[in-house]
Amino acid sequence: MVPVGNLLLYAVVATAPTIGFWLALRLGRAVRTFVARRRAPRPEGLPIERLAADLRRVHRALTEFAPGTPATRRYAARQAYDALLMQACREVGVRHRLDRVPEGVDREVERLRVEQGLRDAGLVIP
Repeated sequence: MVPVGNLLLYAVVATAPTIGFWLALRLGRAVRTFVARRRAPRPEGLPIERLAADLRRVHRALTEFAPGTPATRRYAARQAYDALLMQACREVGVRHRLDRVPEGVDREVERLRVEQGLRDAGLVIP
């Protein structure tokens, strides 16, 4: 008759390599899942308060240009304002077409529509 202890020892020795390899294969996924759950989500862009402050600052600069201001400076300020508007839209989830609408009246209308959408989303902009 075979003692029970020897039988258990044989079972452990026979199954240990299989269980060990199975655990090794699953360990990587378990670690990645654990790390992903513990990692706090990080914002991708600037804080929304900073975006709103930058929008107000650039909008104020656009409205306060003197009559003799070079066209290049005006154009650059409008482009900076549009870039800030697009970034704010991404952060709060407002749809925009500023990157597809050509410069002109249509672009001005789109700016007004986007500004109102951002106000409706809670941003304090002029």
